Amino acid sequence: MIRTNAKVWIYPAILTLLATSVVGCSSGSDKKDPEGSGTSSPSTAPASDANKKYTITGMRYVYGDVPGLDGRGLKMINEKFNVDYKPNLVPQGSYDEKLTATLASGTIPDVMLFQTGDLTSKFNKFAKQGAFAPLDEYIDQYPTLKRIPKYVLDQFRVNGKLYGIPQYYPKFGFTTIIRKDWLDNLGLKVPTSYEELKQVAIAFTKNDPDKNGKNDTYGFAMGKDINPPFTQGAYWEPGAWYHKDAQGRFIPGLISNARKDIVAMFADLYKEGAITRDFATIDWANTNKEFYSGIAGIFIGTPRGMSQAYMDGLVKINPQAKFVHVEQFKAPDGYQGMSAGGGFAGFEVISAEAGKDKAKVRRILDMLEIGRTFFPDDKKNDKNADFDWLNGNVGTGYDMVNGLPVVRKETAPQGLYPLAYLPDGIAWPEKDSDVNYLSAYQEPLKQLAADIMKSYSTMKYYANPANGIVSETLISKGAELNKYLYDEQTKMIAGQRPIADWDKMVAEWKAKGGEQLIKEMNAEIKIKDVKEAWN
Repeated sequence: MIRTNAKVWIYPAILTLLATSVVGCSSGSDKKDPEGSGTSSPSTAPASDANKKYTITGMRYVYGDVPGLDGRGLKMINEKFNVDYKPNLVPQGSYDEKLTATLASGTIPDVMLFQTGDLTSKFNKFAKQGAFAPLDEYIDQYPTLKRIPKYVLDQFRVNGKLYGIPQYYPKFGFTTIIRKDWLDNLGLKVPTSYEELKQVAIAFTKNDPDKNGKNDTYGFAMGKDINPPFTQGAYWEPGAWYHKDAQGRFIPGLISNARKDIVAMFADLYKEGAITRDFATIDWANTNKEFYSGIAGIFIGTPRGMSQAYMDGLVKINPQAKFVHVEQFKAPDGYQGMSAGGGFAGFEVISAEAGKDKAKVRRILDMLEIGRTFFPDDKKNDKNADFDWLNGNVGTGYDMVNGLPVVRKETAPQGLYPLAYLPDGIAWPEKDSDVNYLSAYQEPLKQLAADIMKSYSTMKYYANPANGIVSETLISKGAELNKYLYDEQTKMIAGQRPIADWDKMVAEWKAKGGEQLIKEMNAEIKIKDVKEAWN
């Protein structure tokens, strides 16, 4: 299963949390210490500042056990950085409530973690009020901050100043995957266009692709809110502001003519029985089951976040099952590539009060840096001093088993390692392909993930100009407007509303607040001088 999290103007697809197993976090040395042989905090503070002990308060959420404030890992941090670090660690499930209360109090910690969805609500509001320290001058001083793509960093600018530090999340998304054994059984090739994909779906429905002599298969596994959207390029991405209207304004993909073509295709396929029959109501877990039970032959895949357990279940049913991914299609405008995601999973801010002391800011950034620095697999061992320190030292925080680091069960609840407390423990690699996503999989999922990753490593990515843009209408009506379009497009697919009503649907959406949304979003895009771009 690939988990989902519906978000305003991001199709309700398939965002999974970055793996946060202690030893699995790739943190450690920077470019100045390529072997990871020692501490790598690149602070430029003068000696007098370095000798000063700072009290630093922090707040972030944690998954699972919350370590106590007397843990060995916290003591290791205090000793290494010459600080008295006081983190407030909050269970993730109650973090939003705690964060809201903390911001409302007017007294915020020196360094604080926000969740992804806070960018267009809490963050922008309080940044405009002067609650956070601007960080532009520090970016070039830290290797992991310099690695952050401009289009990602720009989302954290308010009135031209940078106030947030994003946590790593890969820019790639999802692509269509197909049962290759079914293609082979029917003598079909991997599709290179939506028309070819449509014909494959029909063939999977009508031509007995598993050769069991039964009429028990079909094409697309799909659930409510037209999820997955089976987007094969930024041109068709429902969440990207890629297209422009007659006035030259960016518009959301969900109202574009490209989206109309996709909905029309799905409507045709629904009539053929080539889409999950009860897609309008089926939840995400059951959508996964349609594919992994061997009934549907077309779904989605990505290098990270796929379920080995689900795949094991399918292979048990169909031992001969093979899979292939579909490359992004060439769009009518000539571009071929996917829309880059927001490129972050949560983000940190430093309070304006802490920002008054630049040496203190550097001390905080030193702590962030060591937790964010990437280790390749061959440096994740006790010979690497930084890795060993971050993970609580071999024999205490983890063990080396057959050359691999294995976290001890008691490590997390007892707070035996610094990564349990550091403000950020998600490493930022130089490129997405540096991360070994394949280690989480066995065959045939491993080969599928490898093939997709190879494709993604050379792909062009569209930087969505709407990423990080704040709009009052988006905040107050975005979810409602989003739901309206998904509901009406669902009706069109199911034959309850004609495709010919597309322009009428868009007009209705605009009257409900969509027109104001377009105006506000484009005004902010202009203010931020954001330009659509391929990277």
